[in-house]
Amino acid sequence: MNNYCEKLKFKMDEYVHSVYSSTKNFPREELYSTTSQLRRAALSVILNYVEGFARRTGDNCLTYKHFLNISFGSLKESQYLIEFSFGEKYLNSEGYEKLKKMSDEIGAMLYKLK
Repeated sequence: MNNYCEKLKFKMDEYVHSVYSSTKNFPREELYSTTSQLRRAALSVILNYVEGFARRTGDNCLTYKHFLNISFGSLKESQYLIEFSFGEKYLNSEGYEKLKKMSDEIGAMLYKLK
């Protein structure tokens, strides 16, 4: 299971860096709204996963699952914001498909852990 967790963490790290890179081209007027919200949601995916992983000892299994649920919720938030950004034409088709594929893979992996 540790190898699986490392693979998931790697994918999450790649995802958040891709989100940050993609949002650099968003309109300037979106800096404090869509750009910021999408970045925070994507970062929250990995931050909650890492914190939960650090707390997954003995009696804290429920705490670990709680953080997995928060991570999954943040992923869903970021997925909607990616769709929204594509609809607003902040993301091109290639960028949208890349982020969608990455987030779908992470979602499936998180769901399996939950």
